[in-house]
Amino acid sequence: MSRNPVQHMRQPSIGAASRIYSRENVGRYAERARQRRRSRRIRRALVSTFIILLLCTGSALAITVVKSIINGSLHGSSGYLSGLAGILTDANAARDPFNILLLGTDGRPGETTYRSDSIILAHVDPVKKTAALISIPRDTAVEYKGETMKINETHAYGGPEAVVTAVRDLTGSNIAYYAEVSFTGLESLVDAVGGIDITVPEGDEVDDPQAGDMSIPAGSQHMDGATALTFSRARHQFADGDYTRMRHQRMVLGALAHKILNGLEITQIPALLESLSNMLITTMDVDDIVGVVTAMRGMDTSNIWSANLPSYTGADTFVDGKSYVFVYKDALREMMERVEAGEDPKGPNTSGKGGTSTTLGDLNTRNNLSWANSGDDTPE
Repeated sequence: MSRNPVQHMRQPSIGAASRIYSRENVGRYAERARQRRRSRRIRRALVSTFIILLLCTGSALAITVVKSIINGSLHGSSGYLSGLAGILTDANAARDPFNILLLGTDGRPGETTYRSDSIILAHVDPVKKTAALISIPRDTAVEYKGETMKINETHAYGGPEAVVTAVRDLTGSNIAYYAEVSFTGLESLVDAVGGIDITVPEGDEVDDPQAGDMSIPAGSQHMDGATALTFSRARHQFADGDYTRMRHQRMVLGALAHKILNGLEITQIPALLESLSNMLITTMDVDDIVGVVTAMRGMDTSNIWSANLPSYTGADTFVDGKSYVFVYKDALREMMERVEAGEDPKGPNTSGKGGTSTTLGDLNTRNNLSWANSGDDTPE
C-alpha cells in the first residue's frame, strides 16, 4: 500500500532559533500578547458602545456604523454569498410571508468546504405571527449536475447556491433568505441569549458520546450552548435515529426563537448582536432581522408547525452501496402547498407520509419510540 511522504517542517537556523527562543525576548512577546488582548477588548467595547448609542440615542451616525460593522460580518467572506443573487426571491421580511433556508454546518475554522448537518426550510408570516419548520433529512437523494448525491453533500460541491438550488428543486418552494451557522456558532448563540429552556420527553434522554460528552436527563432543562448542541446532534441511541435528531433540532430552534422574541433583556442585546455578527452567515441585513423580530415579538412559539419531508429509507434505498433517504413525491407536493398557503403542513415527524397536525409544543410530550411506531415506511 502506498503511503504519502512524511512532510518535514522547515527548521529555523541557529541564529533564527536564538532570536525566537532567547530569554531576552520573553518580555517582548508577553507584551505583544497583552497588546493583542487589549486590541480585542477595545474592538469589542467599540461595537458595544455603538450599539448602546443606537439603542439610547437613535443617532444616525451610530445606526450607520453599527449596520456597517454587523452587515459586513453577517455576509461572510467576500463573494461567499454572491452566487445566490439570481436564485433567491425578493421579499420584505417584516411584511411578507417568506421562506428561509437554515443550515447547521460541520465547518471548522479555516475550512472552505463542508457539509450541511442540519437543513431546515422555515416558512414565516410576520403579519400573522405564524411559522412552520420543515426538516430535510441530510441523506435525502438529489440530483446535482447529473450526479446522485445526498443533499448534505451539495454544499461541499457547490457552496450555498448548490444547496439552495437542491432544496428549491426538491420542494418546489421559492427561497427568499439563506442562513448558516456552525457547531461552535450555535453554542455561542445559545450562550449569548443566556441559555434556552427545553422539556425533554421521557425516553428521549441523551447519552450519546458521539454527540457530546455529557448526559441530558428527561424533564424541563435549562441548556447552555454545549448542552443544546449535544441535544441537537444525538441520534445513535434512538429508535428512528436521524428523525429524532431533526425533531430535537426543531425544538432547539423553537426555544431560541422564544428566547429572542419573548425573553431578552435590553442589556443582552449588544452581546447577542456581536455573537450573531461573528458566527452567523446570512443574506439578511440588520434591518431584515430587526424587522422580523419586531413583527414577531410576543409570538407563542409552541404553536410553530413542525414536520419533516415525507420520506422513507430501508434495504431498497441503496445506490452504488450508499444508503439514501427518498421522498414520497405526491405527499411532499401536497404538504408544501399547505406550507406555502400558511396552513397546517400535516406532515410527518418521522419516516412516512404524515397526515397529522404537529406543533413544537407536541414534541415535548412524545418520545422517539412513540414517533417511530407511528411511521409508515411502505414505499409507494
